Amino acid sequence: TEVGIIAKSYIDQGRLIPDDIMTRMVLSELKDLERYDWLLDGFPRTVAQAEALDKQCQIDTVIDLDVPFETIKYRLTARWIHPASGRVYNLEFSPPKVLGTDDITGEPLVQRDDDKPETVTKRLQAYDAQTKPVLEYYRAKGLLKSFSGTETNKIWPHIYAFLQTKLPDVSQKDAAAPR
Repeated sequence: TEVGIIAKSYIDQGRLIPDDIMTRMVLSELKDLERYDWLLDGFPRTVAQAEALDKQCQIDTVIDLDVPFETIKYRLTARWIHPASGRVYNLEFSPPKVLGTDDITGEPLVQRDDDKPETVTKRLQAYDAQTKPVLEYYRAKGLLKSFSGTETNKIWPHIYAFLQTKLPDVSQKDAAAPR
């Protein structure tokens, strides 16, 4: 879409998508989900986005995953893709059989511009500067719950137990399935 192309230009430069574009994209999707429970990942990232979301939706809880930036940077910069197919490899978790080549075609893998170390560093710095006030915004409202760690399999059980207190009808099977 036109908005998607604009958003991609910001991402490729290591910049966050401006509030008005991001808010318009997300809030238009949420209008169709009013009768459901839902979880947003990565939104809101600014106080302006949080305020716009609050005007349209009742927010029950906000989860903060407190993962050291070095861990995030390492994981993102380890990601390589096969452009023709979209297959994604991670040098740590799911490496290709032969370094730098696609397992199926043998063609070269590439690193997306937004996964390059310098771009990831810029994105993380921008993220930190813009989201700290959002965390404070929701902490002041009594809605923030933080979970710290570096490994999904260690953090997830705590998050799941917390979500069970908010959504007791969600089963483990349901929690693993995207909605």
